[in-house]
Amino acid sequence: MTTQPDLSAPAHDAGADGLPWWRRGLAQGAGYFLPSGAFVLVPFLFSEGWTPRTWALAILAAVALLVFFLGTTVVLHWSETRRWLWFAGLLGAIAVLGWVTDGDARPAYFAAFATASAAVLIAWRHARIVIPALSLLALGWSLVRGDAFGVVMGMMAFGIGWGIGSSIDAERTKVALRRAEERTAVLAVAAERERIGRDLHDILGHSLTTIAVKADLAQRLVGRSDDAARAEIASMADVARQALADVRATASGMREVRLAAEVAAARSVLDAAGIECRTPSALPVLDDARSELFGYVVREAVTNVVRHAGASVCRITVDDAAITITDDGRGFDTRSGRTGLRGLAERLDAAGGRLDVTSSDAGTTVHAALEPREEP
Repeated sequence: MTTQPDLSAPAHDAGADGLPWWRRGLAQGAGYFLPSGAFVLVPFLFSEGWTPRTWALAILAAVALLVFFLGTTVVLHWSETRRWLWFAGLLGAIAVLGWVTDGDARPAYFAAFATASAAVLIAWRHARIVIPALSLLALGWSLVRGDAFGVVMGMMAFGIGWGIGSSIDAERTKVALRRAEERTAVLAVAAERERIGRDLHDILGHSLTTIAVKADLAQRLVGRSDDAARAEIASMADVARQALADVRATASGMREVRLAAEVAAARSVLDAAGIECRTPSALPVLDDARSELFGYVVREAVTNVVRHAGASVCRITVDDAAITITDDGRGFDTRSGRTGLRGLAERLDAAGGRLDVTSSDAGTTVHAALEPREEP
């Protein structure tokens, strides 16, 4: 998608749009322009010999110039085309004032009016071309005419216009960066909330399932084997304490999940649920990231086996690039988009791997694969 260039007036303040025109102008810089407006009186100091007609036309042209110059801060909310027309009117007023005074108010003397207006009125991508062009035009014309004051005014025009424009552009850039940082912070908070929600689901789903299974087993053992019942109750307390510790650690982003611990926990909960657990006699040596990721796969898959599958056998196979958990339960519709499996798929995708889930009446297979480790 192509981003449209920003052609709004650099000094436009959207918050001032609903204000009366004079307050809108003050809010958008008229107070800075107003003192400079007094410069239009300078040509009248050299008015000796002017005719009444020249005086009248000069006054009208000077008023028009002031209106266009100070009004620049009032029309910043206009469309780009209308703002260019306003700027053309300003240039025309400068030219007319020079013409009716027969050169006593030379256009080069008011070049700073034009460059300052361009800096606030025209998009910076265009103003940074217009400002040097007008300044060079005033400077060159003055050099040809041998007008030293015009040369000075041409150079001042560039300094004033470029200084205003670059300052406004730097401030707009700073505001844009601040807004981008705020958006990034919001996205980071949302991502962290998603992470915590996913981790809490993984932790509490597994732990509460384990507690429920052990509670059922302890209930069946009460009166038949009180020692075994006490052992299951003690085990439930251990699981609850571990879940509490995991929740606290998750809140600070420091919880560790490891494959070996999750396989051992899976063996315990599957045995308590009366499901035969078949696991490797030895686990491969994995780095911390893989061990954590495969641990989450075991936790989520085994939780689903205990909760939903109605299986009699669960098998876990693992190597350094993939892990597979299969059961002989009743299966489920893989299009249902279970929260835990969806979160697991996101974890695998973020790590550059993939999660495949197949399910039928003959059972379910959860297969997670990562790229094989590169040998050092």
